[in-house]
Amino acid sequence: MINARPPTKACQCLNNNADFVHYDRALAAARPIASGVIEGAARHLTDRLDITGSRWSVPGAEALLILRAVISNDDFPAYWNFHVQAEHRRLHPAADQANYKLTA
Repeated sequence: MINARPPTKACQCLNNNADFVHYDRALAAARPIASGVIEGAARHLTDRLDITGSRWSVPGAEALLILRAVISNDDFPAYWNFHVQAEHRRLHPAADQANYKLTA
């Protein structure tokens, strides 16, 4: 049985805020409606993750989403520089010899 509550709550929310929601004006001004953008992103994500034979964990899917957002916002070069530097620090930690005193 399908739960009818979420759609009912959504309609109630739209009715309660009808004075603030003017889709006709937004469409006439060629402004995007957020739900359409979100639906498009969800459809694109589903197409990417729903490949036959693939198995995604939540952390893996989230990592993919973050990476796609970084690329979409043209921030990949800055991200990659940060990633390489962080990985270098992880693999080659600073020597702690300066913390020791000679006792001889």
